[in-house]
Amino acid sequence: MKRKVTLKQIAKELDVSISTVSKSLRNSPEISEDTRQKVQAFAKLYNYRPNNIALSLKNKKTKTIGIIIPEIVHHFFATVISGIEQVANECGYNVIVCLSDESFDKEVINMEMLATGSTDGFIMSLSKETQQKKDFHHIQEVINQGMPVVLFDRITNDVLCDKVIIDDRRAAYEAVEFLIKKGFKKIALVTTVDYVSVGKLRTDGYTNALHDHDLPLNDDLVVKIEDIENCALKIEAMLQQQRPEAIFAVNELFAVTCIKQATKMGIKVPEELSIIGFTDGIISQYSSPSITTVSQNGIKMGRKAAKMLIERLEMEEEDERYRTEVIETHLVERESTLSL
Repeated sequence: MKRKVTLKQIAKELDVSISTVSKSLRNSPEISEDTRQKVQAFAKLYNYRPNNIALSLKNKKTKTIGIIIPEIVHHFFATVISGIEQVANECGYNVIVCLSDESFDKEVINMEMLATGSTDGFIMSLSKETQQKKDFHHIQEVINQGMPVVLFDRITNDVLCDKVIIDDRRAAYEAVEFLIKKGFKKIALVTTVDYVSVGKLRTDGYTNALHDHDLPLNDDLVVKIEDIENCALKIEAMLQQQRPEAIFAVNELFAVTCIKQATKMGIKVPEELSIIGFTDGIISQYSSPSITTVSQNGIKMGRKAAKMLIERLEMEEEDERYRTEVIETHLVERESTLSL
């Protein structure tokens, strides 16, 4: 195994200054072609890697973006990360991904760890517990330190920063209206608890669509899920007691659980029960039947978030005018919905 060397060692071996070595590795035009090639060849031979911490102390930039997401189970977050990475790599940035596991404490620890010289800024979606606590001091602190933050999907209006969202309320409204126009009147909702911002907005879209089409809101048709472990039992109870004609589920895990429970109970999807989900992920595409769903376009959301962060990182002067970008959605019709 080749030993690793430092700038100082390379300079000593080649009898040049440390500055010459550093400039040669950065392809500076100040250094002759012959010297540059000699230094780069030596560095490659001995597996030289720049010390990013040292570089960050000198240049105040690590060219690294910290991403904090609540979980990796949802395909949506994986697509957002993919979009962020595409733009980051195009612009010469690296990414570090951390999971909060829906925990406020873990979210804070991740931010504190990455804010001590590892990253230049953050792209993040809030954990359930952070939204429940309404405590955003850790985000405000890094912003106060001069590190920009872009929030996406699960956001808060209590922090002034750039944000990337979809119109969750509108997207849910259109999904429920799609069911109503197919002739369904008894439409159930499987959603999150209200403190999860996207769940609350999608619930609002559901209730607004019923109201605008003169359909009654039946609380017994609304299932609010705290955690995925109890999801199946709650859905099963609602199907037994209410037997809706259709279900709007606010994410694809809820949607596929609805299909699974209905099938287990002998209810045919879509012949006896139509189901719409949210987030056009692998589960929706390959479920049996495949799931009609609202497409969030996670890659586009990730690309937009990365562009916004990098633009702010590379600004000559600080700009306190923040933007909220809204990514368009559309309904993907598949096998889980049927016209009456």
